[in-house]
Amino acid sequence: MLLSVEGLRVSYGNIKALHGLNFEIDEGEIVCIIGANGAGKSTTLKAISRMVPAEKGSKMTFQGKDLLEYAADKVVSQLGISHVPEGRRLFDNLTVTENLQLACFARKDKDQIKEDIKRVFSIFPRLEERHIQKAGTLSGGEQQMLAVGRAYMSGRKVMLLDEPSMGLAPLLMMSMFDALKEINKEGTTILLVEQNARLALQFAQRGYVLENGNLVLEGPSGRLLEDPEVKKAYLGG
Repeated sequence: MLLSVEGLRVSYGNIKALHGLNFEIDEGEIVCIIGANGAGKSTTLKAISRMVPAEKGSKMTFQGKDLLEYAADKVVSQLGISHVPEGRRLFDNLTVTENLQLACFARKDKDQIKEDIKRVFSIFPRLEERHIQKAGTLSGGEQQMLAVGRAYMSGRKVMLLDEPSMGLAPLLMMSMFDALKEINKEGTTILLVEQNARLALQFAQRGYVLENGNLVLEGPSGRLLEDPEVKKAYLGG
């Protein structure tokens, strides 16, 4: 088991966001969490990447190590878990290449860094065309490519993706998910949260349904796509 989450609880002040989640992810899997806005999807990813604190009694292990003992920066540099947040959070005044290089500040393998940048450019040729362009001047789709490329550079045992399809035109959306499949084939485990439930379930092998901070359904994606409750709540019928 690569990642195991048991009894995960998170609160923001008096507001309880997650009510004791239990789930597991195996190495090499693509897993999605779907749910309405405000269900707790982003909070789940932030808890795994240690950007928000988990409450006492929560357990998270990664490759047998206690995730709760790691600070957010060490989750990336020591464990290889990268997080592509909603809204991309790029350095707008830096170029594409500089954003990618900055993701490697904790890495010492300079030759491999150069190879990894080449690989990012082969996955996203559009970024290579714009490698000296400032990130803030890129289109929304190009910024999302750069955010994923930056995560690829910083830690790629697991990639956590928060709404990767948000704001993308349909063609770019499909191109983004094709690129993620390529990254997964190279050995990166992917956990993504999406409001676009149909797209997420078509992309992932397994899925979880999150409602009001509780996991209410889980199973193979094909089964969830056919589930009457999922169809009614998330697939428009």
